Amino acid sequence: MITSAPTPRELLTIAVEVARDAAATAHRMRAEGVSVAATKSTVTDVVTAADRAVERQVLAALRERRPGDAVLGEEYGTGDTGPVAEGGVRWVVDPIDGTVNYLYGLPYCAVSLAAEVAGEVVAGVVRNVATGEEWTATAGGGAWRDGERLRCSAETDLGQALVATGFGYDAGRRAHQARVVAELIPHVRDIRRMGAAALDLCLAAEGRVDAYYEKGLAAWDLAAGGLVAREAGLLVTGLSGRAAGPDLVLAAPPALHGPLHTRLADLDASGGP
Repeated sequence: MITSAPTPRELLTIAVEVARDAAATAHRMRAEGVSVAATKSTVTDVVTAADRAVERQVLAALRERRPGDAVLGEEYGTGDTGPVAEGGVRWVVDPIDGTVNYLYGLPYCAVSLAAEVAGEVVAGVVRNVATGEEWTATAGGGAWRDGERLRCSAETDLGQALVATGFGYDAGRRAHQARVVAELIPHVRDIRRMGAAALDLCLAAEGRVDAYYEKGLAAWDLAAGGLVAREAGLLVTGLSGRAAGPDLVLAAPPALHGPLHTRLADLDASGGP
C-alpha cells in the first residue's frame, strides 16, 4: 500500500488520466440519453445516472493507481476509502459539475478532480465533457490550458469587469442571490451565469471572465478550479477575512478583488439562507 505522497506533478498525471477517461464516459452516456436518478437539496437539484456511474469509475481508477488514498466525491462522499493517513493524499471529485446543463445538453459541464496533501490542494484538472477543453494546475507550477500558461484578467476597473456567478437550488437562497445581483449589476460591465462553478473558475483563470463569486460551493466544486484560479494569479477568498468556502467564494485579480469584495460585503452576499 502506498503511504507517502508523490509530487504534485505525479499526482496531476494521474488526475488527468482519470479525468479524461471519466469525461469520455460522461460524453458517451450523454449521447445515449440522460435519465434523472434522484434529487438532492430540492426537486430541481438533480442527479443523473451518469453522475453516479462516472464517480464509480473515478473511484475504481484511483483505487487501482493509489490504493491507500482517501477520496471525497459528490455522490458517494468518502465511500469506503477511509480517513486520510497523516501526510497522505485525498482526492476530491465532482463527476459532472453542471449536471443540469448536462441534463439539457448544454455544452458547459465538466469532470473536476483534485489531489490534496495535508489538507492543501496540490494538483487539479477540470475537463469540459462536451468540448474537451482541459485546465490543469499544480501548486507552485502554474495553471495551463492546451500548453498555454494562464494569466488572469488585467482589468483594473470594476465598472468594466465581466463577473460570473451562480445560484443555489433552494428558493430562499436564490431570492437572496438575485437581490445581490440586482444591486451589483449597475457597478460592473455585466453578469454571466453559466451553471458550472469549476468551469467558471477556469474561465476567470484565463480572463474569459474578469472575476467570479458564488455562495454555497462544496469542496468538490472548488478544489480543482480554485487551484487553477490561484495559480493564474487570482485571489481566491471568502468575505471579511474568511477563507473561500460554502459561505462565499470570490475569485478576482488583485486590482478587482478589493472593490468587488467591498460591494459583495455591503450587499451581504454571504448571508441569507
